[in-house]
Amino acid sequence: MTWSIIAKDNATGQFGIAVATRFFAVGARVPHIAARIGAIATQALVNPYYGIDGVRLLRQGRVPHDIIEILIAADTGCESRQLHIMDAKGRIAAHTGKECVDWCGHLEGKGFSIAGNMLAGASVLDDTANAYVANEKMPFARRLIAAMRAGEAAGGDKRGKQSAGLLIYGEEEWSELDLRVDDHADPLGELERLEAVSRERWVHFRKYLPTRNNPAGVTDRRIIDAGIEAAIAGER
Repeated sequence: MTWSIIAKDNATGQFGIAVATRFFAVGARVPHIAARIGAIATQALVNPYYGIDGVRLLRQGRVPHDIIEILIAADTGCESRQLHIMDAKGRIAAHTGKECVDWCGHLEGKGFSIAGNMLAGASVLDDTANAYVANEKMPFARRLIAAMRAGEAAGGDKRGKQSAGLLIYGEEEWSELDLRVDDHADPLGELERLEAVSRERWVHFRKYLPTRNNPAGVTDRRIIDAGIEAAIAGER
């Protein structure tokens, strides 16, 4: 009942997942990312433990193909599930159960994986992929959203639209961007708006947060405010 793209940005090393569907709060259950390690999207009749356990297995060093085999072997409902995985080495694996609703399937390219079910047709994934490839110079978050917008223009979820999500991780174990549109007439349009709002202050502020290398981060508000204003001025 969903389609999603998992990608790794060559310029930054970030992992990102964008997802959209005609169902409530898709961003709450589909995307799972382990910073610097890999990403998983679990969808169709979603099994949240595919994401929870899959991320744990990625951290243990298991490869995507083996992770899928482990997850579906433990789930008698696996024929109603869909998931895809990409790790830091660019290895990709996917499972689309026999009971997933047409159109359903998966495709992959260099640095990205796309999967969907209950779609208007195969062109949803094709156009999502083509847009992602074509917008190589676009900033990562906007590139993911543009890819999903192209898939929506090709028909998207054949039932319509309701929710969308965008999750991005960089070097740290906290997300660099975690946007959700849980119930909206134009969820990808609203996601696009929220991403633009994130660039007003959040994307400039996040570099001052605690990191593993700098556990305190920056707490001097004068430095933070001056840095944000300088970053904003540099973009004008």
